[in-house]
Amino acid sequence: MAIQWFPGHMHKARKEMAKVLPEVDVIIEVLDARIPWSSENPMLANIAGDKPLLRVLTKADLADPVRTEQWLVELRRHERHDAIAITAGDPAITKAIPQRLKALVPPPTSPRLKPYVAMVMGIPNVGKSTLINKLAGRVVAKTGNEPAITKRQQLITLSEHWRLRDTPGMLWPKVENEASGYRLAATGAVRDTAMDSSEVAAYLLDHLCVHYAEALRARYGKTLPLDESVQTLEAIGKMRGCLGGGGLIDFDRAGRLLLSEFRAGLLGGMTLETPAMRQKEEAETAKRLAEIAARREQRREKKSEERSARKARKKNS
Repeated sequence: MAIQWFPGHMHKARKEMAKVLPEVDVIIEVLDARIPWSSENPMLANIAGDKPLLRVLTKADLADPVRTEQWLVELRRHERHDAIAITAGDPAITKAIPQRLKALVPPPTSPRLKPYVAMVMGIPNVGKSTLINKLAGRVVAKTGNEPAITKRQQLITLSEHWRLRDTPGMLWPKVENEASGYRLAATGAVRDTAMDSSEVAAYLLDHLCVHYAEALRARYGKTLPLDESVQTLEAIGKMRGCLGGGGLIDFDRAGRLLLSEFRAGLLGGMTLETPAMRQKEEAETAKRLAEIAARREQRREKKSEERSARKARKKNS
């Protein structure tokens, strides 16, 4: 699914983040535990460079705990990277973050007079502001259950030793992996007005019907059909009264209902991707982009040859 949602403040934020990066000691990248790979912004990786990196998987209470553990192992593979999963109901884990940050930062070679600075990065609606408020112990960042709440950077003092630099949530101009686009839409990283709710819901059901069939039937009934996602969505819509003219199913309403209940965790803990899926989809995307580049190069060469042929004919005439 093509996501066409890259507000102007995101472009501005990218430039501002790169500008202040030399003052930053460590990066905190906030990821959605339900989609740890798809919520990893490739632009942020380029901006962060070789800075030490702590990935914080938020909304872990909405994710599959078995999959979350798999992702934590995967994300800790790099020497200067660490990863931690947090939930809304366990503040003790959040309080451990400063110590994890300290372990990542190289020890100073001389007495340090200034506080360490951690830059907080992440896609929209991933829970950055909520995390910052918990770390600060007070409300210092505006929160909301929709993307693009934070629109400018701010520097927040945690203690005499640590400061946080909050940044706006950023997507990237083009999501190359189609499946990642659907996952971002399903979890609410983009505004609902930028997507077709029924299409996203059908994609979500393609995954849930295979991996979380029991949870779906626990929520929507033991007779819920699971063989085909559109049929499943139709059954959910009929059950919940999502009807339009002539008593036909309103698929948009049914899609919005399913997405709302998924995002709220009413279906149970669910994760939409695994490290193995990441490896497979990265290879498929790389192959597809290489094929597109090859076709583009062929068209360029053909046009060049045609121009040369026209010039030769003109010269000989």
